[in-house]
Amino acid sequence: MKKIIILLLLLLIPVKVNANELAKNSVSSILMEYSSGNILYENNSDEELSPASMTKVMTMLLIMEALEDEKIKLSDMVVVSPNAARMGGSQVFLEAGSSMSVEELLKAIAIASANDASVALAEHISGSTTAFVAKMNEKCRAIGCTNTNFMNVHGLDESSHYSSAKDMARISRELLKHKDVLKYTTIYEEYLNKPDGTSTWMVNTNKLIRYYSGVDGLKTGFTSDAGYCLSASAERNNMRLISVVMKAPTTKARTDDTVELLNYGFGNFKIKIILDTKADLGKLEVIGGKEKTVNLKLTKDATNLE
Repeated sequence: MKKIIILLLLLLIPVKVNANELAKNSVSSILMEYSSGNILYENNSDEELSPASMTKVMTMLLIMEALEDEKIKLSDMVVVSPNAARMGGSQVFLEAGSSMSVEELLKAIAIASANDASVALAEHISGSTTAFVAKMNEKCRAIGCTNTNFMNVHGLDESSHYSSAKDMARISRELLKHKDVLKYTTIYEEYLNKPDGTSTWMVNTNKLIRYYSGVDGLKTGFTSDAGYCLSASAERNNMRLISVVMKAPTTKARTDDTVELLNYGFGNFKIKIILDTKADLGKLEVIGGKEKTVNLKLTKDATNLE
């Protein structure tokens, strides 16, 4: 038993990596292993920059938490406010006064990066975007994001609206704990059917979900101030990576840097199972229970990053 405890404690030791400079096109970048949160590579990862629509990673996180807490349901109908309907930028052209389900609006955010859908859901959950943004910043503080301040739910450029690659990786990691979100971030194209009989063809802004094996999210971004950004998640051979690039000069540069980071991660690291859930860890005496002893087993595999 003592050897097992020592082994499990060793899993907490962070992995230090020396690597040549990667993702040179982007001003800021980071590569994180999901299960441990270990940083495999970073460059200017604490620099505060405009996150553009990567902001919606936090928006989706709060939506998923509201669903998990049963404050809302996927089938709930949301009445689109004039405020939501008049949003500019990327949108699915929602009509004021129309009603859409929570699930359809979530799809619009995950696939088409819809600003109008983001505002509609934020208002539905919190009553106003102001109240929702306050929750976004509260969540940032709770998960240790020290270089982030949100001013809106969609990511359009605004004074004092900023984040960092490291913080966006942390937020992305939190979102990925809600596995159901991958049902939506992995959709490449789909029609959004509206109450008036019209439909909007949505194509995922993250092209890597189709062209890079293992990519299943999460969020692109672009504004004139932010440049081209992407928080990407990918899983291969039981290892999930999160890469974030910020302020790349072009869509191609953003894609190239992301692919370079993911290739580096999958090419140089792997997850090794130290103990699996079938391992017999012995028995523990129970005092005052119906059974005198209980078998000790892990609830999930104990792994190490190599």
